Amino acid sequence: MLYGNESISHYTRSNILIWMLMAFQAGVLNMGGFLACHRFVSHVTGFATFFGYEFTQRDRSHAWGMLIVPLFFLFGAMVSGYLVDIRLKLHKKPKYYIAYTFMLVLILITTVGGVLGWFGPFGAPLEEDPKGYLLLILLCFTCGIQNGTITSVSRSVVRTTHLTGITTDLGIGLIRIFNKGKLLPEHHEMIDNERKATYMRVGIITMFVMGSVFAGFVYPVAEYWGFLIPAFTTGILLVSMIYFQIINPRKKAAAAN
Repeated sequence: MLYGNESISHYTRSNILIWMLMAFQAGVLNMGGFLACHRFVSHVTGFATFFGYEFTQRDRSHAWGMLIVPLFFLFGAMVSGYLVDIRLKLHKKPKYYIAYTFMLVLILITTVGGVLGWFGPFGAPLEEDPKGYLLLILLCFTCGIQNGTITSVSRSVVRTTHLTGITTDLGIGLIRIFNKGKLLPEHHEMIDNERKATYMRVGIITMFVMGSVFAGFVYPVAEYWGFLIPAFTTGILLVSMIYFQIINPRKKAAAAN
């Protein structure tokens, strides 16, 4: 992924490191959103459920908020699709560094905006302070870009901002492994790949949980400053991608000339 090569191996060391770091970051972002305004960030199913509940209430203003916010997760995935997925389909190098620049800028805006009071007091429920919707919009937009990028480059094998799909894949994979003896020999290679995927899925779930636990200790103390943690992890990957996708190829081209 760092090199922008469309024929990547799913389980190279650098890819696994990126996926685990992104899962940790997603856990931090989700905990930050939950503690800031009592809503999970990348849980689109939850937004749909809240919309259904709020729509049955006399005051439906929050229902429209619950409907609008997840659209920015969709917009984020579309931005990623344009920068990564479409370029892969056209056999061009995906522009990971631009996607991660968007993410970094959005997280920094979230941090600064929170400190300046754009989203209301940290920990105030949306019912008390609707300004928290802007926070959710920024975080959903960020998670949409992140999830779309990782999903595209892993050919839909990996999702890092939510665990429902990857837990489903883990369950199916475990059953395949447990029943290897019942399968035909031509399926055994698939089972070997399934073992690698299982380790990866367990790792992603673990890192997401670790990010949530870590954030659970940090945000009550740091409040909006806690969003500097995902800004830092995104920044590390952004610098790495700029080096491997832009600087290093130019060095090689200059040396070849």
